[in-house]
Amino acid sequence: MADENPTVTVGTTVYTEDGSALGTVRGFDDDGFFVTTREGIASLSVEHERAGHEFGGAELMWRCTQCGEMGDIEELPESCPNCDAPKEDIYYWTED
Repeated sequence: MADENPTVTVGTTVYTEDGSALGTVRGFDDDGFFVTTREGIASLSVEHERAGHEFGGAELMWRCTQCGEMGDIEELPESCPNCDAPKEDIYYWTED
């Protein structure tokens, strides 16, 4: 029997009822989670987020859903350093 309370974290693959992959979780908010559907993503990286941008360079960062604090993705905190929101309230963000 399938797990009735699955754990969903950043990077978890999400499937339809028939088993088709929809994409991977890239962040959370009060209403649920964000899923990226881009083909070929093993994990979100700075190189992935910068690929295909014709104007300027996008920066992959983390952002807090509670206070909007942002920081370097390579130093993903266990909680928001500004408002102490838990890690579940932190998601990937692309900043131009």
